[in-house]
Order: sequence, then structure tokens, then C-alpha cells
Amino acid sequence: MSDHAPNLAAGESLFRKPCDFLMGVVAPEALPQPRVLEVAFAGRSNVGKSSLLNALVGRRALARTSNTPGRTREVNFFTLGDEVYLVDLPGYGYAKASKTAVAGWNQLIEDYLKGRATLRRVFLLIDARHGLKATDTDILALMDTSAVSYQAVLTKIDKVSAEALATVAAQTAEALAKHPAAYPQVLATSARKSLGLPELKAAIATLLSE
Repeated sequence: MSDHAPNLAAGESLFRKPCDFLMGVVAPEALPQPRVLEVAFAGRSNVGKSSLLNALVGRRALARTSNTPGRTREVNFFTLGDEVYLVDLPGYGYAKASKTAVAGWNQLIEDYLKGRATLRRVFLLIDARHGLKATDTDILALMDTSAVSYQAVLTKIDKVSAEALATVAAQTAEALAKHPAAYPQVLATSARKSLGLPELKAAIATLLSE
């Protein structure tokens, strides 16, 4: 048995538990009271956040997916086995949204990140085809100043070659090494091909056991 097998088993066990939508929040004062540990998912619009969440829990439509970037405009809470909240943060970098709407979403994200003592880690989703972009800069800075631990998760790796994936993974790790709150390991996933999901589940299960 490999050194990673226990964590992989714990991850699979955790994500076999029922997962249900709890609530969507559009204002900071409506955020639920911290009751259980939480992990959150952040990323640019159209990075595949909803697809990844659905793939993790084995549900086709738990989190809404859309071909229109910027569809997720709430902080959405999902309960996993009544042990952890999976938190879907609004996508950022959507150019067609009004400045007022973008400011509101950004403020909601900031209020959430700064006020959740039960938040164990934010998984920052990055499209493997594009790597980190300028639109990621603000949330990186926000998580650094909020002292929130975060970890990069490459998405859509089925759409790039192995060589391109290795390059973007190395570039992402190098960039995040300059950020004090960033966890050094970069995960790589494909919701469509179910690649890297066991490792991501294991990472979440490990966080809950620490």
C-alpha cells in the first residue's frame, strides 16, 4: 500500500456521503453561522468551478453549470455529510458584468474570506490552458492579507498536452511561491475525465482531520 493510500481512502469515504445545497448568500449579513469546517472554491468565471464540484460529489446538477460566464453570483453553501461545508464563491473577471455588480461580488467574497474562522482552505481553480492571469491578482492579494490558506487546482487538464500541463503547473507553483498564504502543492484535475479527483478529495479529507 502506498503512502498516499490512506488519504485517498479517506477522501473517497468522505465524498460518498450525501451532499445537498444549503443556501445561497448575496449579502454578508446573510452568511450562515460557522457550524462545521469549510473549504471554499474560487476562480475566474468559466474556469469550471461548478463542473468540478459536481464531479467531486458525483452529482450532475448539484452546482449550476452554464455556458454563460458569471452565472454564479452568490456564495453557495453545500453540506457534505453534515461534516463540512463546500463553499462555491462567485466567479470573478467577468468583463460583461456592470462595475457595480462586480464590486458587490468582490465585497461579498472579501467579507466571507475575512470572517470565517472555520474556513480551512480555499482551492483556487486555474484553467490549465491559460494559467494564472492578471484577474487572479486581486484575489491572491486578498487571501494573503486575510491570512487564508489557499491551494491551486488546475482544471480542464484533458484539454492540454502533458508537456503543456507540466509547464503551466511549474509556472503556477513558481508564482504562488511568492505568496505567503499559498500551499505549495499544485493539484491537476479534469471534471470531464475524472482526473485528479481522488487527490483533491484526499487533500480535503486531510484538512478536516488536522
